Amino acid sequence: MPIVTIQVTREGTKPGADSVTADEKAQLIKGVSHLLLDVLNKPLDATFVVIEEVETENWGWGGLPVPEYRRQKALK
Repeated sequence: MPIVTIQVTREGTKPGADSVTADEKAQLIKGVSHLLLDVLNKPLDATFVVIEEVETENWGWGGLPVPEYRRQKALK
């Protein structure tokens, strides 16, 4: 029984969105489940997918919180 955890940032994929949409989450769940079926022959009803949304201030990149990293990168 595979359990897959997907972490995404809570910022959305379109202007004005502040999180991943329910439809995008459904597509992720379906896609990952079918990938495990195709590659590992794991049945869909035995695969669990968990999506965790992480606030951007709760993760870092390049030694900085992501908002600051992106701000500095935009200045270059």
